[in-house]
Amino acid sequence: MRHVPKSTTKECDCLSFDEALAQALVENVEYDVKKWLYVPNTYCEYRYVLGTRGANPLIVVGVNPSTAAPDALDPTLQSAERIAHSNGYDSFLMLNVYPQRATDPNDMEKNQNSFLEKENVEAFKYLLSLSPSKDVWCAWGNVVSKRGYLRDCVNDLVAAGDEAGANWLCAGKPLKSGNPHHPLYLKTSTRLQPFRPN
Repeated sequence: MRHVPKSTTKECDCLSFDEALAQALVENVEYDVKKWLYVPNTYCEYRYVLGTRGANPLIVVGVNPSTAAPDALDPTLQSAERIAHSNGYDSFLMLNVYPQRATDPNDMEKNQNSFLEKENVEAFKYLLSLSPSKDVWCAWGNVVSKRGYLRDCVNDLVAAGDEAGANWLCAGKPLKSGNPHHPLYLKTSTRLQPFRPN
């Protein structure tokens, strides 16, 4: 299954992160809320967070969401979960540089939705508050170059993470470009190591 955006996110009725989180914590849904954190809690044109709950989560920052949902992880999130567990974490929490769903990054909107980007930073701050280690796996790969605004989004996340004391990591050595590897084709045994996002 692929996700092709039906419109820009500015044409959608996007909830703030706090509004979407409140719904995810109290509304009846078709997945186990004790296992999953899914914000918003229904499949739509954007996603702030998808992950599993635990005492020692690894925060994973990809590029943008595709089709994954609770109990239906796409290949990227399956890989992220395997690598998180292989590195000693009991859970993972996936956030992306930009929250618009698009299986093909070329389908991402040409201009960023400033509201959605700001709320994505709030989602990141929330995830950092859930993580005792504040370990953040940077996993956006070279796809971060697909849109000019994505680098600005990375910078905003890095600023928020630095303020909260995030421990930045990458899987294996960075790419020649200096970007961290995307999780999709990494071996389960790949070790996380310190990384300074730039």
